[in-house]
Amino acid sequence: MKIAKIFPIEKEISYEFGEREIGSDKSISHRSVMFSLLANGTSKIENFLEAEDTQNSLKIVEKLGAEVRREGKAIFVTSSGVVKEPDDILDCGNSGTGMRLFAGLLSSQKGHFVLTGDKYLRRRPMKRVSKPLREIGASLDGRDDGELAPLSIRGGEVKSFHYVSKIASAQVKSALILAGLFGDGKSTFVEPELSRDHTERMLRGMGVEIVSGKEIEIYPISKPLEPLEIEVPTDPSSAFFFAVATAIVPNSKIVLKNMLLNPTRIEAFKVLQKMGTKIEFLEKSSKYESIGEIRVEYRPLKGIEVSENISWFIDEVPALAIAMSVAEGKSQIRNGEELRVKESDRIDAVVKNLKNCAVEVEEFPDGFEIVGGKIEPAEIDSFGDHRIAMSFAIAGLLVGMRVEDIESVNTSFPNFFEILQKFTKVEL
Repeated sequence: MKIAKIFPIEKEISYEFGEREIGSDKSISHRSVMFSLLANGTSKIENFLEAEDTQNSLKIVEKLGAEVRREGKAIFVTSSGVVKEPDDILDCGNSGTGMRLFAGLLSSQKGHFVLTGDKYLRRRPMKRVSKPLREIGASLDGRDDGELAPLSIRGGEVKSFHYVSKIASAQVKSALILAGLFGDGKSTFVEPELSRDHTERMLRGMGVEIVSGKEIEIYPISKPLEPLEIEVPTDPSSAFFFAVATAIVPNSKIVLKNMLLNPTRIEAFKVLQKMGTKIEFLEKSSKYESIGEIRVEYRPLKGIEVSENISWFIDEVPALAIAMSVAEGKSQIRNGEELRVKESDRIDAVVKNLKNCAVEVEEFPDGFEIVGGKIEPAEIDSFGDHRIAMSFAIAGLLVGMRVEDIESVNTSFPNFFEILQKFTKVEL
């Protein structure tokens, strides 16, 4: 088991991140190779995230019949638009996004497909996608009646549907959209609040007729999609760790370049802004997505209560918890039930580790309350969750921290500790 020891920082952070210094967006990287499989022709993907999770999606796309080649910084995915039955299982590694989206896509394709993953992914709940997919005619099974991977899918025809989701989840929504592309008529998907909308934006850019909003209309495709030509922007979820670092270390300031500015992806920055941090968003370009700079500058933090649009920053909540721990006053996260079913139970993981750091925190079924003001060094259990590991490593900038089980960081941000070492001493 790998361990990281982070030493307290000795001065403020003043840094301008290069355009490709922080990893490319994970969500868009997954989708870019996956959707290329449905295109007729060659898709060009620049700045693809070279991390374990996204590499696994690329390997799966190859097993499903696409030809993949690399030229410099670009990846070219050539497909006929027809998914082929593989001769092996499909390993998603640690990626819930990969497994849930592939489950939706493959449910409507001819053939037999088996999706598996690492020990952590095989513990994560899959009935949230297997149940609705079964309801629209998919033949899908797995351990515990489809709740746990490996998942076995016998793809085929699916029915059009009107599905009302009780949760706002981009993964569930995307799985149903991908299945609905091959349905027998118009389908609709309704969610309680708008979740991240990369799937809709990218598919629309490839020629899919799809109407966005809380109620999404999906129309079956009658021909293969148009190939993608996309440069994947920098991942705001990864960049957010260093926004929090700037927010908690006095007199710090950073510039984050080539950032994805999709409104459903920068909500965590907006929360940090409301807590007092000075943050500016500067759009530079837009095609599939809005892209630009984010400038962050230290200001004293105040507590905040957050209960809306949680699905927009579900991955950033552990890092926000660090900011809340040093802010003046009480902070709350509510309506975050989805935190329970990420790479770890993130509510439980955050609460247990904050208590180890002598932070006063109360756990709720859907979130937690933090009394800010101090945080102390401790031994941190990441629970195999990359975002828990990185969040408490950032806390180490203030007081020092020992973080256990950091291998998972490679799934999304392989050079995280390399960047952290620019600001403080890190022993791995």
